[in-house]
Amino acid sequence: MKMSRRTFLMQSGMAAAATMLPASVRASNSTGLRVRLAHDLLRPQYHLMPAANWMNDPNGPIFHKGRYHMFFQYNPNASVWGNMHWAHSSSPDMIHWKHEPVAIAPTPNGWDRDGVFSGCIVLDGAIPAAIYTGVLPPDTPANATLKDGQHTWREVQCLAHSHDAHLRTWQKLADPILARPPAGLAVTGFRDPCVWREGNGWRMAVGSGFAGKGGAVFLYSSPDLRQWTYLNPLVEGRSTGQTGTNPVDTGDMWECPDFFPLGDRHVLLISTMGKVLWKSGHYDGKHLTAEREGVVDHGAYYAERSMLDRDGNRVLWGWIPERRPEAEHRAAGWAGVMSLPRVLSLDSDGQLEMVPAPVIEKLRGAPARVRGAEADAKEKLDAMRIHDLAAELYVECAPDRPFTVDLKSETGAPFAEIAYHPAANGGELRVNNTHATVSTPKDEALHLQAFVDASVLEIFVNRTTTITERIYTAVPEALCISMSSASSLRSFALWPIKPISRDRLTT
Repeated sequence: MKMSRRTFLMQSGMAAAATMLPASVRASNSTGLRVRLAHDLLRPQYHLMPAANWMNDPNGPIFHKGRYHMFFQYNPNASVWGNMHWAHSSSPDMIHWKHEPVAIAPTPNGWDRDGVFSGCIVLDGAIPAAIYTGVLPPDTPANATLKDGQHTWREVQCLAHSHDAHLRTWQKLADPILARPPAGLAVTGFRDPCVWREGNGWRMAVGSGFAGKGGAVFLYSSPDLRQWTYLNPLVEGRSTGQTGTNPVDTGDMWECPDFFPLGDRHVLLISTMGKVLWKSGHYDGKHLTAEREGVVDHGAYYAERSMLDRDGNRVLWGWIPERRPEAEHRAAGWAGVMSLPRVLSLDSDGQLEMVPAPVIEKLRGAPARVRGAEADAKEKLDAMRIHDLAAELYVECAPDRPFTVDLKSETGAPFAEIAYHPAANGGELRVNNTHATVSTPKDEALHLQAFVDASVLEIFVNRTTTITERIYTAVPEALCISMSSASSLRSFALWPIKPISRDRLTT
């Protein structure tokens, strides 16, 4: 079943605010929450996540003064959605993270009193500026922009600046920079601004849509980040014909727009109907004429946000949501994971490509390798082990032959099955019960890269196909590797991955 961010989030309750690491964690003894979290075998060890509690969308990732900063949606006092803040972590390399104090919190009786929702960060001169969506009760029914069957809220776009080098403190503008959608439009949402410099001014894309007509992204211009003029829809979608109480589920609302130049084209990313979709084409300053489109990730991946790294590469982040019942992640004391960083590019035809950021290789241990031509290839594979559910796998196979890679515990308990089946019009990749089409150029090998990290499995195939899977099988012993058809194998490599902390608490 397709599930949007809003549908999934609203199934959970509200909670009161505290600090980035709650008192219940800070003060816990050997039987407390901190110890439980540190020994939870489902908790990833090298993906960014908070020390405890709920996280969702990445917000405002930026490289600033020699460090990477990641902000993200965060409930500081419970492992369910509610009372959204901007949490903050920083890193020298996009891999090793340090938790910082909560950056932006709701202001009582303010424009963001019911939540600091998603947004971006740009440099206003030399000063970092956060542009985000604030939510509050509507003063009139006409001012309600978020109506999803669970809540009725008014969404406004807000601005805050940080004047410290570490981006730990932020000062909010007293009033919103956009208090309502364009006049005369009945919209299905109005949130998640994406802002960029264009010419001598600024542009902003805001996620929205129209009931029964499809999602849309609104385009604005400004000379100073404060006064904004609506131009037109950057892109409009079409109705999917689906009905429901939440317009994101039906495709009538597009969340989390991200718009940027890439190569000789522009790329738009949007989140809707439980998936992140991409469009590439040409931008004339007012409209994007899309020429190619597709799905960024076919699995548990949503609410994307990109940034430029220190070398000018376009790096993509995404929220990896839970796929287990609320009662389970509430009891566990944590929910949500940040994806590994992905470097984006376009091929000559405008196809979006992505690969894991090379910096992840810093975590590799000594590899074990086998070549398909070796007579004892199967025996070498059978002898390999994944310890502590933390590893990277690389598989190169013939593109015209099916294969299956099985990961099982030493006692035979199944963990993951990765299967590939070739076809005339493109092969199919299956990871457990998640499917995706694979495009394999003629006469080229199939290249598969997989990252195992406790309950997260991120898989990349041939630069164009990605599946992120959640697996809630706690395996205390090592994982074994087997392959159904070693005859298709050209090479296989396994690296153990070093945790980024000693206690599964990230920092």
